[in-house]
Amino acid sequence: MAQRLQDKVVIVTGSTQGIGRAIARLFVAEGASVVLNSHVDDAFAAQVRAELPAGLYVTADISRRDEVEAMVAQTIARFGRVDVVVNNAGMNVFTDPLQMTQEEWQRCFSVDLEGAWNVSRAALPSMLAQGAGSIVNIASIHGHRIIPGCFPYPVAKHALIGLTRSLGIEYAARGIRVNSISPGLIMTENARAWLDSFPDPQAEYERQAALLPVKRIGEPEEVAYTALFLASDEARFINATDILIDGGRSHLYHD
Repeated sequence: MAQRLQDKVVIVTGSTQGIGRAIARLFVAEGASVVLNSHVDDAFAAQVRAELPAGLYVTADISRRDEVEAMVAQTIARFGRVDVVVNNAGMNVFTDPLQMTQEEWQRCFSVDLEGAWNVSRAALPSMLAQGAGSIVNIASIHGHRIIPGCFPYPVAKHALIGLTRSLGIEYAARGIRVNSISPGLIMTENARAWLDSFPDPQAEYERQAALLPVKRIGEPEEVAYTALFLASDEARFINATDILIDGGRSHLYHD
């Protein structure tokens, strides 16, 4: 193994399932000390703690600034610094705009946008003190293309890409890089549950795969490898940039 993150201290939010867990696994394999996180200490959290016992697990709701600050403080107390943050935690809120409740709107933005800002804000002082750091935000294809019936999630993801670019430029001269990844359809636990909700899950899987130029659905590990690149020093001249991982679908013209 190349050990591309040897001795790096990394916080990965939402790291007990799906893309977040794939990122945590890969980063540990590449030599990082990884702080695992979820907003609940459940069976998924227990499983990832058992799988990656050398790291630190912190239960924290990223929408709560006090809990995030406590998580970062625990990280620094344990490892001495923060080198990389992967803001992966998020939630889907898909509803009709005029039927959406104020609570749905607020919860979507408090997790999908403010959560990333809370973690970044808490980690930035440590990064600035050492003159180096990388923040990787997991955005979405919804931040580039609008899918009917998914409001207000795309609004939050557009804003997250804006946050990425703004922070990347703001702190570029001080050694901080901020980039984002926009996955398309990736076979996470949530995606599998969504496919299983159809009368014929296999037929829906094949229909979705047929929409993609690569004719298959993406895997969490494929997002993880892009996060690894952006987190590593290999990407030291990449900043304020978003990378699409959607098998080319967003560039395909449909009749």
